[in-house]
Amino acid sequence: MADVKSLLDLQTAMFCLMMAGYVMTRLGILTPSARIPMTDLIIGFILPCNIIMSFLIEFNRQILISCITVFFISVGIQVFAAFAGRFFYPGARESRIPVLRYGTIVSNAGFLGNPIVEGLYGSQGLLYASIYLIPQRIMMWSAGISCFTGTRGKNVLRKVATHPCIVAVVIGVMLMVSQISLPSGIEKTLKYSSNCTTALSMIVIGNILAEVKASEIIDRDNLWYCFVRLVIFPALVLLICRLLRLDQLVTEVSVVLAGMPAATTTAILASKYDGDEHFAVKIVFLSTILSLITVPGLCVVMMYL
Repeated sequence: MADVKSLLDLQTAMFCLMMAGYVMTRLGILTPSARIPMTDLIIGFILPCNIIMSFLIEFNRQILISCITVFFISVGIQVFAAFAGRFFYPGARESRIPVLRYGTIVSNAGFLGNPIVEGLYGSQGLLYASIYLIPQRIMMWSAGISCFTGTRGKNVLRKVATHPCIVAVVIGVMLMVSQISLPSGIEKTLKYSSNCTTALSMIVIGNILAEVKASEIIDRDNLWYCFVRLVIFPALVLLICRLLRLDQLVTEVSVVLAGMPAATTTAILASKYDGDEHFAVKIVFLSTILSLITVPGLCVVMMYL
């Protein structure tokens, strides 16, 4: 269970890193064009190293049961999100609906959630987070893409199977189950690369936030989306986990990841498919800022329940 001090320390560090990305972008040290290669580096190499490291723990029956439990919790969340996204925003502008639906289905649980979970719950928490993200990445390439294109994503199976993070999960599971020890040089390479996850992820988010004008952020649609994404979703997951009397760590990891803000890919895909990219950047910005308040709030609530 996370304590309040470690949570505040983590949130402070992540906020400072995000502000570093924001300031460097404003000063011209980082440019919007730098975001694409940085994002590719994180998703293609840094996060996979981070994921593999999370699986290098002692394997037992309880961990297997917990991983399966987390997986099915995530499946339930994703199915609910895919259907609920169609009905949660009846008064929103037509041009904003695809953005809101995608933001409901796909959260920033990978970019932002992994560093938070690892900081709060260690390697075992990160292991559960890696399992949790498998259904979301499947939905990202299927129902998520269809929000903008109106059709199901093509070659979904191939995209999911070859996604670096999914490949890392497969490798990690094999290492955990077999309990094979990696050569110390390789393990240190994974460890040093993994340690870059939080810093690079938050700098990229700061780079995105620097493009938004504060005066244009808050409106009814954005506030309602943030309430759905940051409050309703984790509250439902917490209620269900408590009713089912699930393991405390499984519950906390699932609730924290369910309360993550809009994914940075929301703005990227909105731009690619001629969606409302300006509104997409706004929901990423506001939900990310508010998550610095809501995530600690969720953790405090779980500590006292």
